[in-house]
Amino acid sequence: MPDKPKLNIYWEKRGLLMMFAPCLIFLIIFCYLPMSGLLLAFKEYDLELGVLGSKWVGLKHFRELFVGDEFINVLKNTLKISLLKMGFGFFAPIIFAILLNEIRLRFYKSSVQTLSILPHFFSWVMLGGIFRLFFAEAGSINSMISTLGFDSIQWLTDDFWFIVMLIATEAWKGMGWGAIVYLASISSISPDLYEAASIDGCSRFQKIRHITIPALIPTMITLLILSLGGILSAGFDQIYNLYSPAVYDVSDVIDTYVLRLLEAAKFEIGIAAGIFQSVIGMILILLVNAICKKLSSGEQGVF
Repeated sequence: MPDKPKLNIYWEKRGLLMMFAPCLIFLIIFCYLPMSGLLLAFKEYDLELGVLGSKWVGLKHFRELFVGDEFINVLKNTLKISLLKMGFGFFAPIIFAILLNEIRLRFYKSSVQTLSILPHFFSWVMLGGIFRLFFAEAGSINSMISTLGFDSIQWLTDDFWFIVMLIATEAWKGMGWGAIVYLASISSISPDLYEAASIDGCSRFQKIRHITIPALIPTMITLLILSLGGILSAGFDQIYNLYSPAVYDVSDVIDTYVLRLLEAAKFEIGIAAGIFQSVIGMILILLVNAICKKLSSGEQGVF
């Protein structure tokens, strides 16, 4: 039987295509059309001539970006904060999901999981204001520390403690939401494996080590690959709502640096920094995905 022409197939599926049309229009208008502005990174922008009429300057703005000492410091801060967040924030949901899975009281388990998910739905604008109150010099956290007989900590103005606060609050906010994926993976594990392990005399820790964790490895690899795409995005919303000039040296990242360039009307250099950020993220995703597929003989990987 000859294959149907593609036009006939599209006509038969016209209902689904009409449902998809609003999503496609949204993507075109708000995601793809704005990408034409990336041309500014290769042009000397003239307001009167517009984006298309401005003079081409090639990689001039990229050279200006990389030569400056300020960008090197910003890049170092971005990598440091991203890697620390990834190191602590990546394993926090895994550990939390395993601990939740070990809770036998259904009501207690569901209550803890619900409360842990709630912070994900709070914006950093609101959380930033709350954390500024809690971690202020005369805030609740320092009051408790002073009550215990220790010196108060400058959470918002000390370089070291500010980074600690960034990592801790990020892990706290995303831990419950990130655990959902791992709990779904754990629920797919056959109960027969745990029953067989119990018969063999395995403890709960041994079951976690030899059954639960190996079953989570494919999910961990997939999420790790996807998270590497944002390694040069250290969390603009969080940092912007918490940092101050006192900690610029350690907290100024590429996103906040680009924002200041745009505010200073240096559109070309700001867009060049954004392109650099996106290209590095894409390269890392492709590289890590290729490595995972190579090491697992093609069994692991996103694509």
